[in-house]
Amino acid sequence: MKRSLDLACVRTPVVAADLRAYSPLLRALAEEARLEIVGRLAAAGGSVCVCDLTRGLGVAQPTVSHHLKVLRDAGIVRSERRGTWVYYELEGSVVGVLGALIAALAPPRVVASVDARAPKKKAS
Repeated sequence: MKRSLDLACVRTPVVAADLRAYSPLLRALAEEARLEIVGRLAAAGGSVCVCDLTRGLGVAQPTVSHHLKVLRDAGIVRSERRGTWVYYELEGSVVGVLGALIAALAPPRVVASVDARAPKKKAS
């Protein structure tokens, strides 16, 4: 039996205007403290009190509040007031958006489709 190998490039070109749409998101993530906050929220897997985010960041509480506002304005986190504390969590769609960006920027993959009618021979 004959085996054929078809190579196809799996990718559509990225339009500059599409990439510009990611600018606010990337600007918000382009700061160490904000990236640390996002990492902590991702690891928590749910709501985290602002008081718990402040500890260990090495910046003052007003600075943490500023970073959280930037992240909230960019649509990366959402907040909920519970009494005197505010709880933050990652916006559910942000991981998908970042994944789409990475996929759009990744080099093209070559996908091989092999006609599997012929059985493969085992190596001796």
